[in-house]
Amino acid sequence: MSSLHRGGDSSSGPKPPVVAAVIERDGCVLICRRPAEKQHGGLWEFPGGKLHEDESISEAVARELAEELAVQTTDVGEVLFSRIDARSGFEILFLRASIKGEPVALEHSAIMWCDPAQLLSYPLAPSDHAFVSFFLLKDA
Repeated sequence: MSSLHRGGDSSSGPKPPVVAAVIERDGCVLICRRPAEKQHGGLWEFPGGKLHEDESISEAVARELAEELAVQTTDVGEVLFSRIDARSGFEILFLRASIKGEPVALEHSAIMWCDPAQLLSYPLAPSDHAFVSFFLLKDA
């Protein structure tokens, strides 16, 4: 996949996109609870983060999953859903990802494997809630 160049974190230029990895295993998806001190603290989300300058989407997913979960990314799929977060202005790209290894919560307060049908019973970050609503309706 080609690199996306969206500038840095400069407030004058466009913001870099954010990747959110949808990782499935045994019919469940991995969700992570944001630390209390962060924006949307205590809410659940799909793991990921901002693209660095001149980094491809696949590279960003692999880096973020290694940093947050201590896993190796084996595959990154196409974008399933994208949304501009109203509060931050970031475009969030939701993509399927496959991993090798057992995830460990290095940057989140908790992680868990969740049945997709139960996702909306957890307090999700706003963009993750929008994605899950789309995801569940699409597969219904």
